[in-house]
Amino acid sequence: MSGKVLLFYLTVCPALQISTESTEEYDDDYVSVNKTWVLAPKATHETDATQILNSLLKNYDNKLRPDIGIKPTFIDVDIYVNSIGPVSVIQMEYTIDIFFAQTWYDRRLRFNSSLKALTLNSNMVSRIWIPDTFFRNSKRADSHWITTPNQLLRIWNDGKVLYTLRLTIEAECQLQLQNFPMDKHSCPLVFSSYGYPREEIMYRWRRYSIDVADQRSWRLYQFDFKGLRNTSEVLSTGAGDYMVMTVYFDLSRRMGYFAIQTYIPCILTVVLSWVSFWIKRDSTPARTSLGITTVLTMTTLSTISRKHLPRVSYITAMDLFVSVCFIFTFAALMEYATLNYLVGNKKPPAEESKKSKTP
Repeated sequence: MSGKVLLFYLTVCPALQISTESTEEYDDDYVSVNKTWVLAPKATHETDATQILNSLLKNYDNKLRPDIGIKPTFIDVDIYVNSIGPVSVIQMEYTIDIFFAQTWYDRRLRFNSSLKALTLNSNMVSRIWIPDTFFRNSKRADSHWITTPNQLLRIWNDGKVLYTLRLTIEAECQLQLQNFPMDKHSCPLVFSSYGYPREEIMYRWRRYSIDVADQRSWRLYQFDFKGLRNTSEVLSTGAGDYMVMTVYFDLSRRMGYFAIQTYIPCILTVVLSWVSFWIKRDSTPARTSLGITTVLTMTTLSTISRKHLPRVSYITAMDLFVSVCFIFTFAALMEYATLNYLVGNKKPPAEESKKSKTP
């Protein structure tokens, strides 16, 4: 009997020891700071937060703005620019991805608790009052919903409310292309309240309220970002005076693409048309074919240069350059035609003397 007990001890105890060591090693991998697990009292803060929300929303009317009939509600705005681009010259619009934050005070949401702030998800957004901010120059706008709505609601114990969301906006930008492709633009992003005039809602810019992300991920293929500036103004309409906030994004066009596609080919075509000046006057087919080829080439380049532009009625800097190059090539062709006509109609002096001696 003692032999069996000894055999069981030698067989099972090393396995238990190995299992214990592996468990300790597993714990060391995942819990390297503190291995003591303490169960807190049952959801103390959770109970407080639930009671606070229930008490706040019990008699809360989300259809009424804070301090209605007493004073206007001040909305502090912050914008974080995640990316800009691409810019569509033909559609005269640009795409921007931003994190849009609004902060205001609502005295109805004050509470007394050891919790300084409540961070809530998007389910609470529809249960409290939020500003009816809209973007005045947006053509299309989408909020992000994957994997959940990209919204944040935070309420402090003094009634301060922070509401942020992520937006992708295709905004209108009226481009002035007189100096194209050496043009510079200021594309605006304009927003205001849809229904509340400035007597009820006032928007404010805070210092350093606009920030931008790393520009290496931006899709400004033909432009350089030069900076931004923000303004505020009052817009008078038939429905009242509204506070309008605007952010201008300054862009400058890069000339590399157009230099390769338009400027260099036009210059080389003009130089090629001058080659006909060194061809003998008697070589009519060579000079004629060269002149017609350069004129047709300039016509094609002129059409291609206009392909990237909207059908504006004014002349751009590129149109002027291409037109001058076309005039040079056409003048080279007309020079030979004029020369050939004048020389062909001039009679040789020997023939004229023979005709004068004939009775």
